[in-house]
Amino acid sequence: MFHELPDFMHRRNSMSWRLLGWSPWGRGMRGDMLSDELMRRVLDWEARERDPELLGELRALLAPGHEDELFDAFYRYLSFGTAGIRGVMGVGTNRMNVHVVAQAMQGLADWVNANAEPGKRPRVALCRDTRNNSERFERVAAEVFAANGIEALMYPRVEPVPTLSFAIPRLGCSAGVMVTSSHNPRQYNGCKVFASDGCQISGEVAEEVATAIGRIDVLDGPRRLPFEDCLAQGLVSWIDDSVLDDFLACVHALHVPGSIDPARPPRVVYTPLNGTGLELVRRSLASIGVSDVSVVPEQAEPDGDFTTCPYPNPEFREALELALSLADELHPDLVVATDPDADRLGSAVLHDGRYVLLTGDEVGILLMDWMARTRAEAGDDLSRKVAVSSIVSSDMLDDVAREHGFQLRRTLTGFKNIGGQIAVLERQGGAERWLMGYEESYGYLPGPYVRDKDGVTALTLLVEMAGWYAKRGLDLVEAMDVLYERHGFRLNRTLNLQYPGAEGATLMASKMRALREGAPRDIAGRGVTRTVDYLHPQPLPQLGGPGDDRSQTLPASDVLEWRLDDGCKVMVRPSGTEPKLKCYLFGIAGSRDESTRALDELEAAARQLLGA
Repeated sequence: MFHELPDFMHRRNSMSWRLLGWSPWGRGMRGDMLSDELMRRVLDWEARERDPELLGELRALLAPGHEDELFDAFYRYLSFGTAGIRGVMGVGTNRMNVHVVAQAMQGLADWVNANAEPGKRPRVALCRDTRNNSERFERVAAEVFAANGIEALMYPRVEPVPTLSFAIPRLGCSAGVMVTSSHNPRQYNGCKVFASDGCQISGEVAEEVATAIGRIDVLDGPRRLPFEDCLAQGLVSWIDDSVLDDFLACVHALHVPGSIDPARPPRVVYTPLNGTGLELVRRSLASIGVSDVSVVPEQAEPDGDFTTCPYPNPEFREALELALSLADELHPDLVVATDPDADRLGSAVLHDGRYVLLTGDEVGILLMDWMARTRAEAGDDLSRKVAVSSIVSSDMLDDVAREHGFQLRRTLTGFKNIGGQIAVLERQGGAERWLMGYEESYGYLPGPYVRDKDGVTALTLLVEMAGWYAKRGLDLVEAMDVLYERHGFRLNRTLNLQYPGAEGATLMASKMRALREGAPRDIAGRGVTRTVDYLHPQPLPQLGGPGDDRSQTLPASDVLEWRLDDGCKVMVRPSGTEPKLKCYLFGIAGSRDESTRALDELEAAARQLLGA
């Protein structure tokens, strides 16, 4: 992958750390053999780097005192998987920069061309969020595709993830790329890769693309054409706004007429967290008669630095602080937020004079129950409907599915798995069987016209559902309490343990191995009645529906599950997109206080179990 270095480079390799007295891996993390290999990689990059900004950054890292930073930037190649690539921006093979982006896109281009229909020029759709370097990375992607004979179709401005997923099949594209790092902090960026149906690429395709990427020299391997030449030659073109109109028409088709009292529609405070959601959220809410929407002014415009919200993840209260402050002034019925690429949705409800945050599970359960209820009232046969959730989402869904009579399927985490069930339904009789999909991490997929998390549609339906319940004298907290009283208090909590860098990855692997070798017999005084190790293939969990739907198997995944003797549950897995272990806690009891107490006890035990 790397060019041979001239003699003076080899001499510098030796001088750079032996004679100057430092090691680029610090504290003895690697031996001399790998040290030489890594330093060769660094110096080869320096010799061939032509970008002044990246070259300056690299030379700063080569100075004494930056050993750990240099090691982390170069110790591996940024991995490509089913979520594409994602990482901290900067110089190096383990960073997001124009070279790593071009290398990944060249691998994807090679795969697209290898699988293209003979005699037909393939197309790829591109989209970007508001992050720093997103526009630059998107243009690099377009330049690579154009140079490889692939037509690149681009939205002319920032747009949410669901609009890309929607556009890919409608425009006859072989693949799609969203330049985004979703809800990660500002120093991150990435590229999500989608298949021709608008779903994130599968494991098999990801492996094929990763193999293609591995054959390409990161600095000199990708083929590119200047962006202006691509435009002039018609190799890059802009996606028409009519595609957005069609997307909003599909959102509106899920509207339940009469849900909202026109004399008292819900009042909303909204924050796009300096991301992509503002235009379409406003338009979509207006289409259902909700125009009293106050936008947090500090977070309305694109800002890749996320100045007012360093971690723009609507899962966490900190991301909603400015919206909640504005709500304290304006007293709306709802506070809603989408993350920078508008695939996730967070919310808070005015209840008894204060704003109560809804969890990802609560929003998912409320929406699924409400959609089933209103579909039944409209005359739909719920026995044919299919809902999908992840294995780490609330068990209450089982009771909701039994009550309404729809089928519930459970997949591994990740919307490639949830959205992928729409294609399964198409093979089994039609996508119209789709009811809804969601996972606890604030991602929702109400309509099959999108195959990834869709914060725009979910937000619209959440506001509409609030209006529907308001006509019946309930806010959404009270509506959720009705479900808790009906099905039991099943509260969930997620414990996130951070393990950054190379040492972190090794430590996470070690902890998961230790949990397998020394599986607990009890957790928080509760006996373990069943252990499930998802590294061993498991049947796809399914409740209800015909027998011919039960042939699916979950792919092997690094997830452990412990079921406890009182109905509580604990699950652990490494995150697929961030350097952390995620521990999911499920507290089941007869009251909110008892369920919360169970979660507190499970969290304390989980921290001890994981050595946190």
